[in-house]
Amino acid sequence: MSVRPDSSLLLTPLSSALKSLLGAGLAVGAAGALAQAAQAPEAPAKAASAASTSATSATSANTALNKVTVQGKAERQKAGLGSRGGVGILGSQDAMDIPFSTLNYTEQLMRDQQSRTLADVLQNDASVRVMTAAQGFGEDFQIRGFAVPSGDVGFNGLFGLASANRMPAEVMERVEVLKGPNAMVNGMPPGGSVGGSINVIPKRAADLNLTRVTTSFSSGDQLGVAVDVGRRFGEKKEWGVRFNGSYRDGEASIDDGNARQRFAALALDFRGTQLRWTTDVFKQHENIRGFRSQPAFVTGLTRLPKTPDPRKNIYGPDAALAIDDEMFATKLEYDVNDRVTVWAGAGWRDSWSMQDFPTASTRADANGDFRLIGAWYDAYFKTKSADAGARARFETAGIGHSVSVGISRLEQETGFFYLANPTTTSVPSNIYNPVPMPAVIGVRGTPTKSSDTRLSGVAIADTLSFLNERLLVTVGLRDQTAELTAYPKTATNYYNKSNLSRLGGVVFKATEDLSVYANYAEGLTRGAIAPTNATIVNPGEALPPFVSKQIEAGVKKDWGSFLTSLSVYQIKKANSINVPVPGTALFRFAADGEQRNRGVELSAQGEIIRSVRWLASASYTDAKQQRTAGGAFDGKDATGVADKTASIGADWDVPYLPGLGISGRVIYTSSGWIDNANTLAVPAWTRADIGARYTTRIAGVPTVLRANIDNVFDRHYWLLSGSYATVATGRTVVLSASFDF
Repeated sequence: MSVRPDSSLLLTPLSSALKSLLGAGLAVGAAGALAQAAQAPEAPAKAASAASTSATSATSANTALNKVTVQGKAERQKAGLGSRGGVGILGSQDAMDIPFSTLNYTEQLMRDQQSRTLADVLQNDASVRVMTAAQGFGEDFQIRGFAVPSGDVGFNGLFGLASANRMPAEVMERVEVLKGPNAMVNGMPPGGSVGGSINVIPKRAADLNLTRVTTSFSSGDQLGVAVDVGRRFGEKKEWGVRFNGSYRDGEASIDDGNARQRFAALALDFRGTQLRWTTDVFKQHENIRGFRSQPAFVTGLTRLPKTPDPRKNIYGPDAALAIDDEMFATKLEYDVNDRVTVWAGAGWRDSWSMQDFPTASTRADANGDFRLIGAWYDAYFKTKSADAGARARFETAGIGHSVSVGISRLEQETGFFYLANPTTTSVPSNIYNPVPMPAVIGVRGTPTKSSDTRLSGVAIADTLSFLNERLLVTVGLRDQTAELTAYPKTATNYYNKSNLSRLGGVVFKATEDLSVYANYAEGLTRGAIAPTNATIVNPGEALPPFVSKQIEAGVKKDWGSFLTSLSVYQIKKANSINVPVPGTALFRFAADGEQRNRGVELSAQGEIIRSVRWLASASYTDAKQQRTAGGAFDGKDATGVADKTASIGADWDVPYLPGLGISGRVIYTSSGWIDNANTLAVPAWTRADIGARYTTRIAGVPTVLRANIDNVFDRHYWLLSGSYATVATGRTVVLSASFDF
């Protein structure tokens, strides 16, 4: 692989320092868990979570998002779930007041589960499935059976700023998940995903000083060290700074490979009586040798080959990947008075990737045989994102209003370079015995601009409250414009289209602890561009944006120390299909066809019995294809969707030994189809994880020792990835020791 000059100079001194720390003998200990130990001595960390505020919240920044006065909410906080979360333009709200199904994962949960990336966090919910395995090109997700690519993850409420490959857990104070289409409240993401939204809230400095060093060891002899430092300054501690840096290096999950990751993030904030301001900067660099591949299989198979050893890379040991990400974001919020708040935010992200890309010139057959060629695949993304708005609270004729207005804008430029060897140079290979990638023939060029995307929207929403706030009705509209230019630009590969996204939601609080809700929500996806080939009569034509529609109803019950919810939904998403041209063997690429997902979700989280906390959910999804080309697949199950999923985890504070906690988790995913005809399926799989932690003091220093084993029985299974299958990661052991100085 050709080597790009290392642009992560900011991290070089850090990595050297961290290696020195490792050499100095900071011990790597054992422990890990699903949730916070009740006696955990990580007071600075708790204060960090307790003192944080959402940059888009309409409440004072001195109101701690995780500081709770109700004991039941405190117990749910121990289970790793926040009681409040952001809902886009609607601001921060309590879970019982939101007409959607939502989840908010806390920093404490991420530490105790030893989450390394966003994917590790999201596996806790049955409605969310990770579609890629560790050490792959990136992390993509699925919510309610619809894909949510990593490029559609929000960062502090702005799309396009989170890494399009993977987000390190070190930067995350909270992860917010809102299920279902939400273009009205959040705007249109660059990838147009409709299954739901994922928003990362970055860490902020707390009132108490924090200096934490964490050392780690994971399977594949990968060593790591992370530093987390937070300080507040000023007479009222109005100024804050928090730095997070990490370095990992080692073989990781693939034999004879190597995964080197460097990350640094700096967060600055000001919290005054009326004014709040935040600025975030992060930079990451990854260099992976032997990144995990996603194979495709020949048409006509009715059974997948046996799963290969997950320690091997199917497409050979020479797959190499280098990634750079740089991001800057700032946000300002001002309380004009106690009823009116205004805000504005903006940011940019530049990312670059370079791949030595082994490619199958023929798909794998029943024996795992395929033919391999060498290729290069490089890309860049340049993104700018901004939003602004105002929120006012008032009453008219005894009816309460919370009116929000906002504007948003996202601009993204993409560029690609791809060069593959001729198929005549292919060599035979096998998924069980992969051969080295043939040398690429040619000269590696520079990525050139391939597309420009501009997304802009204007939105207004009102939450009306009746019956002393027992009945909440939310209505909203967003006028969204999508402009896409593909290069080289022609009359047909450019469009500038607008659409109106609508939202209606109702919450009825039958009692203080029982909420019944329903919603109608729409999503918006930018139109696809017709492929260029001999059978398509409209090559390069840009289709208009697709509208997706959801209806949902549910009930949420607050039992005090735990929360349960039940929801049912239907989502319809338009597709692009090839429509036959009568009297010919040709096709017109058109906006037609539909995927209809119906589902039921059940979840429970919190302290079910004393000292035992649960994080459990189950989901059933009926995903069907409708109005397919020529009706060929009408009524067939949609590809890439498992109909039954479950994630059940528990954490126990052992009463006989204060400071000790043990945990376990089981993740189940049923089979799902790879092909539209429903002839080839990925088998069902079940994975078990275990963990333990021990909180103590070493030489007077508060210390937490953690140990986690993911896939404890080393199950080998295929992971459903749309129309592809990926070999899931095998047994992974992670040990760490955290020291608070």
